[in-house]
Amino acid sequence: MTQVQDVSGVMTPMEKRATVSLAGIYSLRMLGLFMLLPVLSLFTEQMPGSTPVLVGLTMGIYGLTQAVLQIPFGLLSDRFGRKGVIVVGLLLFLVGSVVAALANDIYGILIGRALQGCGAVSAAVMALLADLTQEVNRTKAMATIGASIGVSFGVAMTIGPLIAHHFGISGIFWLIAILAALAVLVILFVVPNPEKFMVHRDAEYIPSELSSVIKNADLLRLNYGIFALHLILMASFVVVPLLMRDAGLGGGSHWQVYLPVLVTSMAAIIPFVIIAEKKRKMKPVFIGAIATLIVSNLGFVLLHDYLIGLIVCLWVFFAGFNLLEATLPSLISKTAPGDLKGTAMGIYSSSQFIGAFLGGTSGGWLYGQFGATSVFVFSAAVAVSWALVALFMSTPRYLANLLLSLQAVKPERGAEFSKALLAIKGVEEVRLHFEENTAYLKVDSQVLDKNELNIFLKQWR
Repeated sequence: MTQVQDVSGVMTPMEKRATVSLAGIYSLRMLGLFMLLPVLSLFTEQMPGSTPVLVGLTMGIYGLTQAVLQIPFGLLSDRFGRKGVIVVGLLLFLVGSVVAALANDIYGILIGRALQGCGAVSAAVMALLADLTQEVNRTKAMATIGASIGVSFGVAMTIGPLIAHHFGISGIFWLIAILAALAVLVILFVVPNPEKFMVHRDAEYIPSELSSVIKNADLLRLNYGIFALHLILMASFVVVPLLMRDAGLGGGSHWQVYLPVLVTSMAAIIPFVIIAEKKRKMKPVFIGAIATLIVSNLGFVLLHDYLIGLIVCLWVFFAGFNLLEATLPSLISKTAPGDLKGTAMGIYSSSQFIGAFLGGTSGGWLYGQFGATSVFVFSAAVAVSWALVALFMSTPRYLANLLLSLQAVKPERGAEFSKALLAIKGVEEVRLHFEENTAYLKVDSQVLDKNELNIFLKQWR
């Protein structure tokens, strides 16, 4: 028999505390990283030893170390404990921030940024969240963390230029170090201690499942998508702040562009998110958003000498970027089998960070060799290649992930339990893993009757 579970129930107080505190750790860390995006090229361009290539490398280097270490950190947390690994990662992030804050030339900034990327705690944080939440509430908890990252991005892009204007780039790095220290305190004294930790296939990378994920063509297309998106973002922001300055807008005033652009572009995409999810038009909305990136970069090619042109193109860019940033994780979740989601997200995140690294590096090199126009031509070409790849993606399955506990289900009754679940309207896929005491379901949320499922779980004895 299975334990009585309420699939429509609310989180326990401990689960809420765990979710909010871990979302806070994510936010504190990402706030620091995002604050640098709109100002780093402005300030490093003026530093001793600076070249366009080094400016771009400084922007993107954290992505390389992050991509290399995020999966190993997650695996280490399985062996040595979540909190200890997360604290080590945050301390590396803090040390990197201090090194960059004390730097007198661009090489010091470069080393500091590389060390920041070494604090690759994302996978370990998600694993800890899985340890601290019931199966039925885990997806909700992960969605809360995802939302916190989006809020951090908008806030950081706005306040980064203000802080840099008053305190310089070192001021931002010192603030990042303080935020990292706060995150350490949160993990030590606020986040609950799990009773035990185990591998969670929905939240962690499973090395043995790598081949299954790589063989999935639709997941590969989505990995290329996040790679391309962050390559374009980082390449663009090597030059966009410099161009706004050259067009007459001082660095301390850049927040006056980013704030309205981000707020209004985020508001503009809400109808499209609804159309994609509720009306089930994900693929056309997705391809349309990629087309928006192409249009914005071509606009930058033609209008980057004019401030109003830069602002208009920046608005179009962020409308497409925000829509894609919101839909890509949703597509990964829909596409990956429930018990492969953690592995799929691990590869997806690595692709994102590699894209950021190559975007910064290529953007700096192109800017130094051929000027700003070449950066936008390159970005438009990458977006075109992505659009061609996306045209061949399968129509997404509009299925959500739902996890159930198998704590009281005997393995020999697994086939019976699975068959009974599949007989419930809206349940489309069931995968049982008794070593984790977890059933991974794919369900059609518009069809599934949660009350019927709850009754089934109570009657299964």
